[in-house]
Amino acid sequence: MRLIAKAPFALSKILTDNGKEFTDRFCATGERAPTGLHRFDQLCAQHAIEHRLIKPRTPQNNGLVERFNGRIAEVLATTRFDSALSLEQTITRYVQVYNQHIPQKALGHITPIQALKEWAQKRPELFNKRVYNLRGLDSY
Repeated sequence: MRLIAKAPFALSKILTDNGKEFTDRFCATGERAPTGLHRFDQLCAQHAIEHRLIKPRTPQNNGLVERFNGRIAEVLATTRFDSALSLEQTITRYVQVYNQHIPQKALGHITPIQALKEWAQKRPELFNKRVYNLRGLDSY
């Protein structure tokens, strides 16, 4: 799980949707209890991460992710790429801009990186890496 290696904080819980890439809870005949045999569930258990699933048919729980995906879709729809590398670089730049330069209302009008830095100062025991900006001077 690359997320575990990249995240600056220790993961204790993950909330996902009910997609087949995350759970075996749903099958062609309807809902069933999770078996724990799904690869994602096994990775979570291996790293002592509680895997929570959103309630079915509650799109408001997915709103933040859907909005972010929508923003990326807008970038993709308005940009012409001449290679896979060009596409990858564009998405990487967008994620950097989003995380480091666009204040988010849900975070009290600060950027995600600023929110992480504030959490790291308040609760350093939750973090296993230093939170830093990718470019330019860091300010704490």
